[in-house]
Amino acid sequence: MSYADRTLACRDCGTEFVFTAGEQEFYAQKGFTNEPTRCQSCRQTRKSGGGGGRGGYSDRDSYGGRDDGYSSRPREMHTTVCASCGKEAQVPFVPRGDKPVYCSDCFQQQRKSTSRY
Repeated sequence: MSYADRTLACRDCGTEFVFTAGEQEFYAQKGFTNEPTRCQSCRQTRKSGGGGGRGGYSDRDSYGGRDDGYSSRPREMHTTVCASCGKEAQVPFVPRGDKPVYCSDCFQQQRKSTSRY
């Protein structure tokens, strides 16, 4: 198979970079199915621990692999009122109002009383 240089845009900084024919051949030999999504500079930053993920560096992530859903950002908490005891509670989601939301104590109590086993 013949390969030709391709210009791609970095998903982090937006800079265009060249995915060379040689790199494409290397990817094919290694069985990589996704093309890179970051420029060399952003790959190096990510590799040295400068961003994303659960701490370590993964080739799969850098080359357009699946996002594992974890983030190094602190979890955003939202204030609500417990549907059981009426105390103020912090929850990691935006309460929609169509379901009861409990503080951590009442949530644990609720789980124990509605055990499926």
